[in-house]
Amino acid sequence: MTGQQHIVVIGAGYAGLSAATRAGRRHRVTLIAPEERFLHRVRQHEAAAGRPEHRPTLDRVIRGRAITHLRARATELDLAGRKILLDSGERIGYDTLVYALGSRTAHQGVPGVAEHALTAERAAEIRRRLAAAPEPGTLAVVGGGATGIELAAELAEAHPAWRIRLVAAGQVGGWFSAKGRAHVVRVLARLGVELHEHTEVTAVTPDGLTTAGGGTVPADLVAWAASMEPHPLAAEAGLTVTPRGQAVVDDHLRSVSHPEVYVIGDAAAVTVPGTGTLRMGCATAQPMGQYLGGQLAGKAARPFAYRYAVQCLSLGRRDGLVQLIHRDDSMRPSAVTGTLARLAKAVIVNGVVLALR
Repeated sequence: MTGQQHIVVIGAGYAGLSAATRAGRRHRVTLIAPEERFLHRVRQHEAAAGRPEHRPTLDRVIRGRAITHLRARATELDLAGRKILLDSGERIGYDTLVYALGSRTAHQGVPGVAEHALTAERAAEIRRRLAAAPEPGTLAVVGGGATGIELAAELAEAHPAWRIRLVAAGQVGGWFSAKGRAHVVRVLARLGVELHEHTEVTAVTPDGLTTAGGGTVPADLVAWAASMEPHPLAAEAGLTVTPRGQAVVDDHLRSVSHPEVYVIGDAAAVTVPGTGTLRMGCATAQPMGQYLGGQLAGKAARPFAYRYAVQCLSLGRRDGLVQLIHRDDSMRPSAVTGTLARLAKAVIVNGVVLALR
């Protein structure tokens, strides 16, 4: 990219913010995101449990760069006219678009989620509901993935008087090595978390969960931590997307249908030779943003490369798991557990914020 361009970045998550701060060293950048502060998604379980939040303001992160932050939401993309319509009614033109709207917790078509459950993104509301309850009750966390495990462990440790149930359609932590999963299950049991594995939720009601076969899991509060889905705006705008809704990109993270649009983070379906198709998450999103920001700022063009190394979980404040993995995200038998793993996870998540710039 030669000469100064006007680059618009939609989304201020791990990918979008990392790309904006690097591109802003050379180009004029407009960052479109409604948030005042960085949403540190991998620490939302801590926020839900009432722990201190570590969320710098976006103005602080972009300080010293040629970046204008518009606190607004993109509602429509005019790809032919190279303009973005905002919820304020304003239209923003661009030379190059970086689409980084990321993902959100999927309701998976389950009735009652919107009305009776709080998704992981609503961590502050989970915290308020727990604090405002007249007496301890039962909280059901739905989802046996990393988000659900961390949320259940953190809430059980912070609120020992509450009865915490973790409900999963499959095995809780079933993708880990035998050693890794055994440690997760052992710590959850120590914290008093009740596991309801192989339990498909078919509805959320004011009284808890309805499951396949007509069973129920009573709960006073439901935290929904199911799988993630990409924001639908890319598909609505006409970008070529996968059946899952992620934009299809080339090896430089450009949309295959609209090469003036780069798509990064959870919004993109990225396949790397030798590694495979990347999963959604901070671990893959931020490297995409760093790569693209560097390319836009003038680094020599090269295909995006990525390899996995570890998966990390915090299990409350005093325990954790660092699962060693192969470059293709398959499990190695080895895992680090306990306090050392918890400290390693803390170093990684703190480093993520430092690496935004």
